[in-house]
Amino acid sequence: MATNQTRERIVSAASRLFYDEGIRAVSMDAVAEKAGVTKRTLYYHFDSKDDLVAAYLSARDQPNLALFRRWFAEADGGLPEKVKSIFAHLARSARHPKWKGCGFLRTSAELANLPGHPAMKIGAAHKKKFEDWLAETFAANGIDNPHSLARQIALLLDGSFAAVLLHRDPSYMDHAGAAAATLVAGAAKKDRAEANLSPSRA
Repeated sequence: MATNQTRERIVSAASRLFYDEGIRAVSMDAVAEKAGVTKRTLYYHFDSKDDLVAAYLSARDQPNLALFRRWFAEADGGLPEKVKSIFAHLARSARHPKWKGCGFLRTSAELANLPGHPAMKIGAAHKKKFEDWLAETFAANGIDNPHSLARQIALLLDGSFAAVLLHRDPSYMDHAGAAAATLVAGAAKKDRAEANLSPSRA
């Protein structure tokens, strides 16, 4: 149990430092100091900095996805409003002075020349899980071509992350949410119209 707690403390310390300062700017010495452990203990739990960076993103994976699902489920209104609510919550987060963007995207930018890095694979898998969840949700709500729509929404989301980080203006996230809602509403309307035009099978 103590070993697991130490590992969690190290990951928690690394997560704060990596998110605030970037992975390349943070040394293993800094992580050990932040976590209150020796470097020997740090390397007992993680063979390298690469392993620690991968653990940092892995720790964010499920909590982030669960948060998106909760925001969606708790939102009032239909499918467009529920999708829009994800963007609205992210825009609210972006207004916090300590917000530094999407940790997955920032890490991928720092590791752009290392496509085989384990953290790159974790980041790609995380984004794909979000996209797949959207596609499943759209399919369950009768949307035609749910995977195409999900990818469009994912592009709006990641694009807004980049724009907000660049301009320091969370309204870009709000506008992306409005665009996402329009896309979803249009897809739902198209499907309803096609259903009404279909010949009766009775």
